[in-house]
Amino acid sequence: MNLPNILTLSRVPFLFLIAVLMYWQFRFSDSIAFFVFVVAGLTDWLDGKIARDRGIISIFGQLMDALTDKILSVGLFILFMTQGLLLDWMIFMVLLILSREFLITGLRLVAAAKSTVLAAEKAGKIKTVFQIISIGALIVARALETDWNPYLEVDLELFIRYIHYLGWMLFTIATLMTVYSGTGYLLKYWGLFFGTSGSADKE
Repeated sequence: MNLPNILTLSRVPFLFLIAVLMYWQFRFSDSIAFFVFVVAGLTDWLDGKIARDRGIISIFGQLMDALTDKILSVGLFILFMTQGLLLDWMIFMVLLILSREFLITGLRLVAAAKSTVLAAEKAGKIKTVFQIISIGALIVARALETDWNPYLEVDLELFIRYIHYLGWMLFTIATLMTVYSGTGYLLKYWGLFFGTSGSADKE
């Protein structure tokens, strides 16, 4: 187990730590949860940089990097549903994201069994960016509401509402990009399931 893989796997306990902080309410708990989320995001950049610099990129590392990213983002969206940070009807959007991630992860596992790594698609990267920003916006809105607004002389309620709307809008865009990128993956690599495709990029 090398350092990049440890950093990659650390995103799973970070998810649980964020959940504990958002459930266990005390002053600045949501602000700390946002800080933990930022650290988790930095590990996503750092593990890849270290692996490239040291020349220790592996199929396992690439698969786990993608998988832990999905666990973190989908886990947080589920957490947000339980905490009321997403509207009730958005559960259908969460289920769409969850379904896409399971399908693509399964496709990657099939490709890995054939010593093939599926190249990251641009649409998938854009989807990830929108997911990350929407998650950050929703945690910030919650932190401002619980950690700061009650103790400041300035009323931040309207500002907090706008950040909530921004988070919902970005989450909606992320969902649309999730469906779009997932459909593109399946159409491009579906033959891997049946052993009829040789179009996957090997790395």
